[in-house]
Amino acid sequence: MIALPFIAIIFATLQAAILLMAQEYLETAVEKAGRLVLTGQAQSNGWTQAQFKQQVCNFLPVLFNCNSLMVNMQTATTFSNANTSSPSVTFNSSGSVSNQWTYQPGNPGDIVVLQVMYQWPVFASLLGFNLANLSNGNHLLIATSVFKNEP
Repeated sequence: MIALPFIAIIFATLQAAILLMAQEYLETAVEKAGRLVLTGQAQSNGWTQAQFKQQVCNFLPVLFNCNSLMVNMQTATTFSNANTSSPSVTFNSSGSVSNQWTYQPGNPGDIVVLQVMYQWPVFASLLGFNLANLSNGNHLLIATSVFKNEP
């Protein structure tokens, strides 16, 4: 009688720990990749959104599928009106993300909001514990970095 709830609690704890670890990996990768924009390396190399996404992926462990990364980068006029809210992810009829993400690394002195998102798979929920926050049953990890490009 005690074994099933005990196993469910252990499973939920492990799933939550892995999710938090993945979130921290994503945060660290965004911090490192943001530095490539902040210092002007992304702009001087003329990286496209796909090339920048690959740079982010280079900072992530093999737990992540680079094809599932979503990069949204836009400029803001001031820090107070920089939009850091969580974007709404929409899906098409085949279950793929249908959003068109912005890629604006900006110029020297520009304020940039970098958001990298990843759909982390969530396994079966036991006893009502469910970490999914997307309609497809995954959990959306979001790492955001706001900075001012160096002159």
